[in-house]
Parts: sequence; structure tokens; C-alpha cells
Amino acid sequence: MSEHDDKRAEEHGDTREEQREERDESGNRLRKELPQEVSASVPAPQDIPEPDPEPDPEAEDPERQLTGRQRLVQGLWPPRVSRAQLIVAVLLFGLGFGLAVQVASNSDNDSALRGARQEDLVRILDELDDRTQRLEDEKQGLEKQRDELENSSDQAEEARKQTIEKERQLGILAGTVAAQGPGITMTIEDTKGTVEADMLLDAIQELRAAGAEAIQVNGVRVVAGTYLTDSGKGVSVDGNKITAPYRFKVIGKPQDLEPALNIPGGVVQTLEKEQATATIERSSKIVVDALRAAKRPDYARSSSQ
Repeated sequence: MSEHDDKRAEEHGDTREEQREERDESGNRLRKELPQEVSASVPAPQDIPEPDPEPDPEAEDPERQLTGRQRLVQGLWPPRVSRAQLIVAVLLFGLGFGLAVQVASNSDNDSALRGARQEDLVRILDELDDRTQRLEDEKQGLEKQRDELENSSDQAEEARKQTIEKERQLGILAGTVAAQGPGITMTIEDTKGTVEADMLLDAIQELRAAGAEAIQVNGVRVVAGTYLTDSGKGVSVDGNKITAPYRFKVIGKPQDLEPALNIPGGVVQTLEKEQATATIERSSKIVVDALRAAKRPDYARSSSQ
């Protein structure tokens, strides 16, 4: 090998040696610098803060651990009642109590009809039909009077006749004139002294409802303003004391008056429960001659004057 080649080889070897040394130095610098950079950018495991544990909703809210039935019990007891709810509850209680009393009262009134015989029910229906017919007849009579007044040639004379007839009818109702006609006589025997004023008043009201036009009790005329009170061992009618036996003289249609007193739970059965007896007799002529004095009103006057 020539000397020139040997120099080139030596120079080439020096160059490669320098390059190796440069690579080693650069590698050492990287190794020295890398841990520092990593340590500066990446925190140590012990320096990393641990995340806070997520709260357990069931542990914080004990109500969520309760079952549906337990929550229902807690909501109902102890009761929480406001003033408005209390007032509503009292009103509802009063309404329910009133309805219960009304139903019980209706049941008591209907109990007599439920236990009545078929013949009694038929008689009651006939009585209602008779009352309806009487009202219809009265309506037709009033319409007839109206037509006569409208069509009469001498309206003044017709009006005078109707006025006299109306005065007579009102006199019978007011008890200022005597009356006679078909009707019944009812005699009440009270040996035990158990008949009271309200029982006689019920009999009078039942007779009026059945169409009685004139009533007399032991010589005392019964009118619209008649009142009855208990008086010792007897009864006082408009201040006149009467004693048993109580004798009713009634003018009206006998076929209506007698069934009205004998209906189930009516006057006759009530008297029998009080150990009193009632005897009813029909008659084609009953005379009611007890009179009441005509009383002039203190303040009322006819509007035609």
C-alpha cells in the first residue's frame, strides 16, 4: 500500500472515531436531559391527587332505602290535617248524618205501607183517585162560573147570585152558619185516659185531607184557626174543655172519609195502640149546628172598598 493510501485510511479512521465520539456525547446529553424533562412534565405517582369518591345517593338519602309501603305509611301517619280540611270533614259528616236521618224517616213512613194488605193498598189508591177527582170537579165548577159570568146577559144579577152562594159556602167553612149533608160520625172511647190533643188533631187533619167540609167535636165547631191542647184528663178545643168519649160529626163524602181514617198506620190504628177504640158510622144526613161567632178583623179590610 502506498503512503498516500495509508494517510487516507488514517484520516478516514480519525474521522469515524470523531463521529463516534460525537454520537456518544449527544446520547449522553439526551440521557441526562430526558429524565429531567420527563420528571418536569409528568408528576410522580405519589404527587397525583386521588379523585374524590362519588357520593352514594342511597347512603345519603335514607328515604330511598324504604319500600313503597313504608313510604305510604309515613305519609299517612301521623295525620297532618289543616284547618280547611277539618272544616270540610265536619261539613261532609253533617251532610251524611242528615241523609241518614232522612232515609231512616222515609223508611219508617213506608214501613206501614210495606206491611199493608192488598185490600188496604187498593183502598189508599182509591182515596187518592177520589181526591184527584174532587179537585178536578172543583176546577170545572170554577170554570163554569167564569163562563156564566162572561156569557150572561145580566152579568150584575149573575154576579149577585154567585156572591150569595159563595158567602154561604164561606159561612160553612168559617162556622158561622149551620150545615147538613152526608158524612160520618166517629166516636172515640178512651177509658185509659191515653188520648191526647195531638191524636185528635191528627184525626181532624186526616178528615180535612179526605174532603171534610164541616167538622164538629163534642159541640165545638172546628174551623181553620182551631187549636187543641191537653187539659188535665181531657182536651181543650179553642179554649173549650171536652172529655171522652170524643164524638166527631163530619160532613163530606163517606166513601172518602172512612177509608182515610182506616189506612194502615192511620188514626184508627194509632188509637188502638193507645188502648182506645174508634167507631165509625156512615150516614146520609149529618147535621153540624155548632156555630162560631163572626169576628170582625181589626186591621184587614176588603180591597174593593
